[in-house]
Amino acid sequence: MIKVIIVDDHPVVRRGLKQIIEDEPDMEVAGEAINAGECFSLVRKTDCTLVVLDISLPDRNGFDVLKQLKCEHPKLSILILSVHPEDQYGLRFIKAGASGYLMKEGAPEELVKAIRKVNAGGKYVSESLAEKMVSHLAALDKPPHENLSDREFQIMCLIATGKSLKEIGMTLCISEKTVSTYRARLLEKMHMKTNSDLVGYALKNKLIE
Repeated sequence: MIKVIIVDDHPVVRRGLKQIIEDEPDMEVAGEAINAGECFSLVRKTDCTLVVLDISLPDRNGFDVLKQLKCEHPKLSILILSVHPEDQYGLRFIKAGASGYLMKEGAPEELVKAIRKVNAGGKYVSESLAEKMVSHLAALDKPPHENLSDREFQIMCLIATGKSLKEIGMTLCISEKTVSTYRARLLEKMHMKTNSDLVGYALKNKLIE
């Protein structure tokens, strides 16, 4: 039996979710909470499989509630329920340990499917959020210089070869001030502070000879 705790401060929402869950023969609502305090107390004393957590609670931010639940119960599956667009919050909650992110407007059709997937050890996200997660992971795997624009990369390599901003400007037919702007931008993107950092990076990654 999949035992679910519902955490939401709206009675109508809780009632609707409970009906959807208890229509399934292998699911039951093990408890309901209207705020973070009740949620923590209920989870500590209840044998539950999964928590359906609204991120907009009256006493605590949903992100903080998620972090505390995962700290106290690392193996507990938590399905986030939200009215906020997933492109604003979805990836953030998944990275923080949520097992899934579900928009409230999609709950009637998606809730049971989401609970089953999360209960089986998977992650439940929409197709569009899954694509964003893949893009995010791909970006993490890329070396920092691949996030530079073509012009930024060009200027980084010229700086790394020892050219001054004035010389770079003359080479590229742009002003020294423009080169300085590009330099500041690429240093920020590369999380570096000095030209020496750029030289070391370029040599290490064989961007210059």
